[in-house]
Amino acid sequence: MKRFLNKIDLSQHIDALKSKGNSIGFVPTMGALHEGHVSLVTKGLNENDFVVVSIFVNPTQFDNPEDLVKYPRSVAADIALLSNVSDAHILVYTPSVEDIYGDQAVSQSFNFDGLEHEMEGAFRKGHFDGVGTIVKRLFEIVKPDRAYFGEKDFQQLQIINKLVELHHMPVEVIGCVIHRSEDGLAMSSRNARLTPEHRTIAPFIYKTINTAKVRFGTESAQIVTEWVNEQFKKESLLELEYFIIADETTLKPVKEKSTEKTYRAFIAVYAGDIRLIDNIALN
Repeated sequence: MKRFLNKIDLSQHIDALKSKGNSIGFVPTMGALHEGHVSLVTKGLNENDFVVVSIFVNPTQFDNPEDLVKYPRSVAADIALLSNVSDAHILVYTPSVEDIYGDQAVSQSFNFDGLEHEMEGAFRKGHFDGVGTIVKRLFEIVKPDRAYFGEKDFQQLQIINKLVELHHMPVEVIGCVIHRSEDGLAMSSRNARLTPEHRTIAPFIYKTINTAKVRFGTESAQIVTEWVNEQFKKESLLELEYFIIADETTLKPVKEKSTEKTYRAFIAVYAGDIRLIDNIALN
C-alpha cells in the first residue's frame, strides 16, 4: 500500500495512473476508521481501479476547539485496517495541516443555496464552510472520477452535491447507505469515545427515529416531532439537541406533507459530551 504525506507526490502518482487509463475513486475521512468506512472503500474498489483514502482531521470544520483536540486519531491502526481490504489498490493520503492549507488554516465562505443554514448549520457555526473548503481542496488534489460519502451525514452529502454543481467539478458524488452496528447505532468514529453506559443506551436514538418513521405514515410532522421530544425527556442519559423532519432536497422543515416530496428525519443527540447524529428516510 502506498502512503503519501504531501499533495505533490500524490497528484503526480494519480496523474501517472490516469495516463494509463485507470479510474480513481476517493473516500475522504478524518481517520479513526471503522466498518462504515470500509464499506465505502469496498464500494469504491468495486467501481474503480484505485481508491484514494485521505486521513485528515480538518480543523476548519470544528466549531468547538475541545472537540477538535479530543477527536480520535489512530493512523497506524487505520492503515492496518485498509491493508486488509486491499494492499495493492488503495492509496492513503495523510497530509499535514500545512500541506492542505499552507500558513493559515482558514475556511472559504460558501453559498450552498441555503442548505448550509439548516440543522447542523444552525447548531454549528461555520461548519459547512469548513466542509466545503476541505472537500473542494481534496477534489482538486485527488481529481477523482467518483467520491463516496455515507448517508449518516446526509446534509453534508447534499451540500457536497451542491458544491460540485456550483463549481462545475468533474466528479460523481455517490451516497452510500448508513452502516450500523447490530443494535442499530449508526457507526461513527465518535462512538469509540462513548462510556460503556452511554454505548448501551445509544441505540435508543435509532429505535426512536425508526418508530418516528412508522408514525409519520399516519401522523403530521408536528405530532411526530412532539412525540420524539417526549421520548428523550424520559431518557436521562441522552440529551436531544434537535429532531427535524425535512424535505430531502431543500432540507427545509416540513410544514405540510405532500405525496410529491420525499422526507427524511434528522436527529442530533448528546451522550455525555459526545455528539451523535443520525437520520432516516421516511418515504
